[in-house]
Amino acid sequence: MTVMREVDGQQAARELPTGVADLGRLVRFMDAELDLEDVVLEVGAGTGPVARAVARRVRHATALDPAPAALAEGKRAADRDGITNVTFMRGDAAALPWLDRTFTLVVVWNALHRAADPAAVVREAARVCRPGAALVVADPVRPAGPDGDPDRIERLRDPAHGALLTEERLTALVTGAGAEVKRADPFDERVPLASWSARTGADATARVREEVLAELAGGPATGLRPHMIDGEPHVTRTNLWLLAIAG
Repeated sequence: MTVMREVDGQQAARELPTGVADLGRLVRFMDAELDLEDVVLEVGAGTGPVARAVARRVRHATALDPAPAALAEGKRAADRDGITNVTFMRGDAAALPWLDRTFTLVVVWNALHRAADPAAVVREAARVCRPGAALVVADPVRPAGPDGDPDRIERLRDPAHGALLTEERLTALVTGAGAEVKRADPFDERVPLASWSARTGADATARVREEVLAELAGGPATGLRPHMIDGEPHVTRTNLWLLAIAG
């Protein structure tokens, strides 16, 4: 079973997070779990930004993704940086090709909202964790309260987008997979609309911008909670990062 959604018959690499600062924040979030003897897996990795970021602090890291182009880009970046202990591997996040209890740290970052079966991805991630290993699951989530459907706008921007989970559902997936949540970091980020939609085609970009500006003028809610900052429209994304310990 293929877990990542397909666009035009091809596996779509997940988008990279909004900025490098997000990656640094994530590394700090799991900093206490990093060890020079760690064997790390990044699931739904795209170009493997987490695997590359922690490579010099662990024994080995694997970046797994269904998209060969993203993996090739990540491998080129690793080669440029002189990183030699990261493996880039094509694979299905819902059917990981490893035995139980293989890794000491597993990271699923910014991938579940693109997954056809998020529960299967989390179960597999927990399965390949050694007992006591850290499982980090970090994804944008559906905010509580606001009107509008953020998933509809997200799909305009990114056709591979599936659905945002709620904070409660994401937490339940982790605990249901047998891991105990030790730390949670829920936070909002305001992102410039121009950079958030930069990977979108021209027609979709225009539609998203039109709807966001209409909401700012008092029109229907998009679910993106837009704001004007220094004369530029920004959208708001809610994130939940969980650090759990595998059983």
